[in-house]
Amino acid sequence: MLKMIIGGALIVAASVASAQELTSAPRLEPQQQEQIRQAVGSSQRSISNVLRDAGRNPEQTLSFFAVEPQHTVVEIWPGAGWYTEILAPLLREEGTYIAAHFDPDSPVEFFRNSRQAFDKKLARSPDAYDRVQVTVLDYDPQTPIAPAESADRVLTFRNVHNWLQQGRDETALVFAKMHAALKPGGLLGLVEHRARIGTDLETMIRTGYVTEELIVELAGEAGFELLARSPVNQNPRDTTDHPEGVWTLPPNLRLGNENRAQYLAIGESDRMTLLFIKR
Repeated sequence: MLKMIIGGALIVAASVASAQELTSAPRLEPQQQEQIRQAVGSSQRSISNVLRDAGRNPEQTLSFFAVEPQHTVVEIWPGAGWYTEILAPLLREEGTYIAAHFDPDSPVEFFRNSRQAFDKKLARSPDAYDRVQVTVLDYDPQTPIAPAESADRVLTFRNVHNWLQQGRDETALVFAKMHAALKPGGLLGLVEHRARIGTDLETMIRTGYVTEELIVELAGEAGFELLARSPVNQNPRDTTDHPEGVWTLPPNLRLGNENRAQYLAIGESDRMTLLFIKR
């Protein structure tokens, strides 16, 4: 028995050491890629969400982030649950999916309503979502998104611009929380609307497009190291200089019928897809 315990400990230690030594994005085994493919193709997904796959590329994105079915994965601010429909079934049997959502008692009405709708979504389909753990991401330093060093992956999709609206310090706090939740060698997968090089902070906040330089800086301050970039969510048709910022484009189409065909032809925003490691 003692030999088994020691052997198990050595395997875990070797796995952590191996993860910490990564110098490029890890590659999934074919079986793991197939499991992601099956989750993306799940009948549990709503038709409206499936229709957005062309703009969000979930299979390729999650493969780049090297999400494995046995992982503990924290998704930051999952909103209405677009990625929840993929991640919860993928992780249900062997892993753990933690949705770090809004505070249900937030003073912000939008946050309360969004969290309530998310909770109802989970309750409607217990076969898929009964093992989802829901926590809170807010700007309170005392509120962790997950137990310390418990997560293999933390994922966030198009959220950094929202944090920047609250302030740079608040954004730095979120990056610190994500870092604290990850195991040594754990990975942060991040997708965000990409601003042109040299865009100032005020413009980023107004338009929703953020420079890659700022995100790498914020991540570095929290202790992350940039491991890899992927072009999977880039859109060269997006000039990023729209009247209503990123919300001019689908799916928001904030200008209504004004130049609608033009913005539909552009499609969803140009996005960076970055992978960071916690050493």
